Amino acid sequence: MFADFQALTVTDRGDRLVVELTRPEVRNAIDDQMVSELHAVCEFLEREPKILIITGCEHNGRGIFASGADIAQLRERRREDALRGINNTIFHRISQLPMPVIAAVDGYALGGGLELALAADFRISTPAAKFGQPEANLGIIAAAGGLWRIKALVGEAIAKEILLAGRILSGEEAAAAHLVTELAEPAELLDAAHAYADRIAALDPLAVRISKQVMAMPAAAH
Repeated sequence: MFADFQALTVTDRGDRLVVELTRPEVRNAIDDQMVSELHAVCEFLEREPKILIITGCEHNGRGIFASGADIAQLRERRREDALRGINNTIFHRISQLPMPVIAAVDGYALGGGLELALAADFRISTPAAKFGQPEANLGIIAAAGGLWRIKALVGEAIAKEILLAGRILSGEEAAAAHLVTELAEPAELLDAAHAYADRIAALDPLAVRISKQVMAMPAAAH
């Protein structure tokens, strides 16, 4: 069902699905096509729960995760599109998948790219990866998860540096701030993501699914 995808390359490895973002010519900018294909991936994983690994690709010898939303499409969007929350909807759906999601990040994870990584349960990155929310440069806000997920992960002080002062974190800085779970060199990045998936797969899958579901509930519901 994934053979005709244009923005993603999907590999089913039994207990996990590996999704590679494959729009290197535009640094994996997140456009409507990519969002549509990510929805199809989510629909599959909601029916057949598996661990999900999301990663980028290489271009000119450098890693790319996602440079943000497609600026050309952003300029064409109107009030109704903003109210529909196109990117927020898919990132929320990814965050709510039954089994854990791992983002393997090399290169830039900026704007919507960082919000996509934030939708994952775990982020494994290279030391030189770059994490940031530069939306304010465009006169917009990080409304697809950045505004609340960053603060929950790194605390208010660093969140303000990222969101209000445009700070870009390296992979090493992101790991120190607990935005990143683990560091790996570029050649070992995907292997490290699979090793983390192996740790998850060694646990009881039903217990993992229920634990994730309960953790996502409001505190008053526990």
